[in-house]
Formats: sequence, structure tokens, C-alpha cells
Amino acid sequence: MPKEARPSTGEQAKQHAFAQLRQAILHGDMAPAQRLVENELAEQFGVTRASIRAALIDLEAQGLVERIRNRGSRVRVVTVEEAVAITECRMVLEGLCAAKAAVAASDDQLAELTELGTAMTKAVADGEPVTYSDLNHELHTRIREFSGQQTALELLERLNAQLVRHRFQLALRPGRPQQSLNEHLAMIEAIRSRDPQAAEAAVRAHLTSVIEALRV
Repeated sequence: MPKEARPSTGEQAKQHAFAQLRQAILHGDMAPAQRLVENELAEQFGVTRASIRAALIDLEAQGLVERIRNRGSRVRVVTVEEAVAITECRMVLEGLCAAKAAVAASDDQLAELTELGTAMTKAVADGEPVTYSDLNHELHTRIREFSGQQTALELLERLNAQLVRHRFQLALRPGRPQQSLNEHLAMIEAIRSRDPQAAEAAVRAHLTSVIEALRV
């Protein structure tokens, strides 16, 4: 549908506003605690206030927005302790996915993981933490997809969305990419070896390290 013909109200308008707002929050274009003014957002996205309000309700359900009584909505602030709790949940679910991927992944998929490991190694060597952070996210996403565990994948998408700011801050911390690179390469090697127990253990070791880094 041409941009100018996009409806300003109804389900399509809500979905458009939802997608745009979610992307802005995940990419850091909207900062934690930033107020989300319905009138301004409606004008920005060319939809009605009702569409914005419905999108904000959906974003609240995903843990990205919080609605404050008599004060409207804002981008939700995820504290360090919340980030730790979320990462503890990730540890169980991502460990499961890694174990499943070690059994279920095709040879082509294993090769894709190897290529990601090579690209991550290069990003660290070249001193490119933002590129490394993107590749880090891509690796975790691929492992979840290759596991075939759809329920875990959906739960992890919601959990990970809340951790974007913390993940980005860790990637920029001096020395952190070098440390986490070895942890990620161990995950890849265990999955490539088709050893589900080792794959799960490697993920748990990596996310234990993430928790320690979050608490510093």
C-alpha cells in the first residue's frame, strides 16, 4: 500500500504505530523514561490518538512501555536487578534452545553459526563494538530459530526486547567484547559438535558472565 494511502485509523493504523514505536524503543531512538505523548505521536505517524493508545497498550504488554496513572505513558525503565532477573530466565530458555539446536540444526545452519563466529572475531579484532553487538544478537537469534522450539523463541523475543539498553551498554564497556567472544565461540563449537549438554552448559556459562557484568 502506498504510504499516502495508509489508513489513519483501525487495525492497520494501530499495527503501523506499534511497529514504528517498537523499533524506535529497541533502537534507542526513544530513551528510558521518555514520555510518550499521544497527540505528538499521532501527528508523527499520521494516525489517530486511538490508534496510538491501542499501540501503547500492546507495547505495555510486551514490557516496553509503562502507563502511569494520571500521567500517561513512558518508555519503561529496566533496572539492573530486573535485567539480572530477565537474564536468569534467558539462561534456562536459551540453554534449552542451544541443546535442541545441537541436535536439530542442519549442516548448512551449523556453517552459518561458524560464519557468525568468524565475523564476531573480526569485529573484536577491528575494535568495532557496535558491529559486535549486532552480531551477538544475530547469533542468539539464529540459535533460537535453529532449535525449532517455537514457544521458547516467542518467550525470549519478549524478554530480550526489554534488555536492549543494557546489552548495548555492555557491548561498549572496554574489554567486554573480548571476554564474551570466547564464550560465544564455545557455544558455537558445542552446537557444531552436536553435544546438547555441552551446548546448554556453554550458554549458561555465557549468561552467568553477563549477569556478573550487569552487576558491576
